[in-house]
Amino acid sequence: MTSISVVEEQMRALKVLLNLNNKDLKNRSEPIWRILVYDRRGQDIIAPVLNNKELRDIGVVLHLSLHSERDSVPDAAAVYFVIPSEENVLRISQDLQKGLYDHYYLNFISPIPSPLIEQLALACLQAETQNVIKKVMDQYLDFISLEDDMFILRQHGREEISYYAINRADVNENEMRNVTDKICNGLFAFFATLGIVPIIRCSKDNAADMVAQKLNKKLKSTLQDVKMSSLFKGNSFTDLNNHRPLTLQRPLLIILDRNMDMATPLYHSWLYQPLIHDVLSLKLNTVRIEETDERGRKKTQSYDLNRDDEFWQRHKGTPFPQVAESVQKELESYKNQEENVKQLKSNMDDVGNSYLGDNTAKLTSAVNSLPELLKRKTLIDMHTTIAHSILDQIKKRKLDNFIEIEEKILTKAVDKTLDKSPLDLVKDSTGGAERDKLRLSLINFLCASMSDDEVKEYERALEEAGCDIYPLNYLKRWKTIARMPSPASRVGKAENMLSKLMTQGSQFVLEGVKNLVVKKFSLPITRVVHDLMDNKNQSELEECRYFDPKLSESEMRPPENQGPFQEAIVFVVGGGNYIEYQNIIDSCKKNDKKPKKIIYGCTDLVDADQFIEQLSKLGHELSK
Repeated sequence: MTSISVVEEQMRALKVLLNLNNKDLKNRSEPIWRILVYDRRGQDIIAPVLNNKELRDIGVVLHLSLHSERDSVPDAAAVYFVIPSEENVLRISQDLQKGLYDHYYLNFISPIPSPLIEQLALACLQAETQNVIKKVMDQYLDFISLEDDMFILRQHGREEISYYAINRADVNENEMRNVTDKICNGLFAFFATLGIVPIIRCSKDNAADMVAQKLNKKLKSTLQDVKMSSLFKGNSFTDLNNHRPLTLQRPLLIILDRNMDMATPLYHSWLYQPLIHDVLSLKLNTVRIEETDERGRKKTQSYDLNRDDEFWQRHKGTPFPQVAESVQKELESYKNQEENVKQLKSNMDDVGNSYLGDNTAKLTSAVNSLPELLKRKTLIDMHTTIAHSILDQIKKRKLDNFIEIEEKILTKAVDKTLDKSPLDLVKDSTGGAERDKLRLSLINFLCASMSDDEVKEYERALEEAGCDIYPLNYLKRWKTIARMPSPASRVGKAENMLSKLMTQGSQFVLEGVKNLVVKKFSLPITRVVHDLMDNKNQSELEECRYFDPKLSESEMRPPENQGPFQEAIVFVVGGGNYIEYQNIIDSCKKNDKKPKKIIYGCTDLVDADQFIEQLSKLGHELSK
């Protein structure tokens, strides 16, 4: 199956931009050295897609922040990649007045409004720099590609479109319109970059509904505009090698609201990528770990988890115990290869030229393998460091206990096989960190049937443990207003998320930690996505609106006997997480004969602590 890559599509668009908007990336008579100037949003977009080497290969010799102090480079061409804001236009105007660069190529991440264009034009006239601005381009690149099949809209400035921003009790109509406009514009940029017009389904009467209606209207008006319609060159995902449609069917865009599943963002996952995001600092594919050197000084080390890391690509959705075992195997394999090279060198030193003559091929192979061997060693060291850091957190916070009991809560299987009940674990002074106890309590509240007295008992236990109970206060109000079944009613029939305790664990790093193994399961959003793609669950279909930007309003209804979709984009308004991403991607692999192609997107990636912080703010506002 030809892979679908959001990263490749955005990378191609960025390379064209950096090539001074010349689409012919291969045939350049002589290199034009240039300086890249970006703001925070532009930096966030570029960082996961193009590394320093790739930037140099296309002729970028420097990349600098727009709002930093920059020296003049008179003979250079400057490529700007910034959002169209008044602050940024003012800074560009100052650069023009100072004459920092020889030529300017201004690329705005999203379309620049007319008043700012006029402000920029006036600045050019005042500085008499009309001739040095070579191009001003709208780029439609206001989203961040993290994986071949995953994207988000924001990292810096994420609070503007967060769950808190959408669900504030005092949010007014204008504020809500601004939030949904930002989300709509980001989704529009995503589809303009891919060049496709999707069919849209969304949950009803929430922020996702508002975004879907706006996106449908924006796509429809764009298709009717002769100048703008060229943005959408095809109706399906593209074969990246041959640039041909993979299928004749248009993909399905499914826009869902975070409120449909509030429990998943709180789970303690046992999978490698979600676990890193949960217990370490993972941001834009870079993990930061605090280390202590030989002198006892603390420093923060950064590691990039990218598409070129084969170990990462194979194991990011793997349970942590298996990752630990795989790291051990990789390390042993590397040592064997290293020993073979050392043995070859030793034999050469002992025997001399006669040995060299008989073993030239082996020597050549050994020499050629050294760069790859060194690269492999670097990656092994990186994942070893990450694994040990995760293990430290697991032991310190006793996360294996929380994972085990949360699986029981999820499947309504809390029974006498557990050493402790959820409430016992909350009350246990040695049973983990306060934040983990709070997460467990919130999950139990969302997924279990609890009486008022039981809820009050949990409140008292949380307060005694020093936990913030404002998140629970908010969820109590949320559950009342929503008037919907608890998430457990949607997942109660799912298979166990985690198996029972295994007798043996990896000797590499798992001594003293329960070796829980992830089994196949489907989260609520995963099942909704597959129901909509398969067109089988009539009740689910009726619960979701239908939009087709290529149809008139009178024709806006699902076609009768519409077949299943093989390609879809699922987008979560109000924040997503790696647990959902891995669950959806794993579900695509179940049908080996004809696997579905699904891309997961969200307004922003939120770990459990960040989600609880937003719930706490919402709960605090309720108490005022």
